[in-house]
Amino acid sequence: MNNSEFLKEINTYYPLSEKTTAALMDICSEEHFQKNELLLESGNMARYYYFIKSGLIGYYMTDEAGSSIYKIFFEENSFVASTAAIIKNVPSDFSIIALEDCSVIKYPVKMYRELLEQYHDLALFHIRYLEKNWVVKKEPLEVSLKFETAKQRYLLLLENKSLYNRLKQHHIASYLGITPTQLSRIKKEINR
Repeated sequence: MNNSEFLKEINTYYPLSEKTTAALMDICSEEHFQKNELLLESGNMARYYYFIKSGLIGYYMTDEAGSSIYKIFFEENSFVASTAAIIKNVPSDFSIIALEDCSVIKYPVKMYRELLEQYHDLALFHIRYLEKNWVVKKEPLEVSLKFETAKQRYLLLLENKSLYNRLKQHHIASYLGITPTQLSRIKKEINR
């Protein structure tokens, strides 16, 4: 298992000692998911954290009509988990799905949380990760949902070309909270 990107990403938040790195790697394994395979189904307990080595993952919930509503997408070198469900120790409200064939490093929630208590540097990584991704990055998304139009949010998504080009139109429409027909209208309006 090649872990260089995984460890490099962790170390961008806080550098781990060799001892901590060894303990963490002892609980990690590599797994592959086929396109459209679930990493976690809503209603189930989140048992793993994941790091994406390759592929694209979506985080969604299903409405009463059975439609998937995408909250966020994750590309390579991202950490993925149903974090709120893990913190509250409740079943996940969201499903996590492979939108492409994926290769991930996974590590069990219970064992990882035990390591957080044993290794100060790992705990500091975890805190800094949560601060950056669950506070700093999340706030503009929440503001965007409240105050920006679907067209403005689409233009923002369009700025991330690598992600945009990997998404299907129904994923984009779902993420923006609009229908595929409304998305087509927005695209026509922009391309005039």
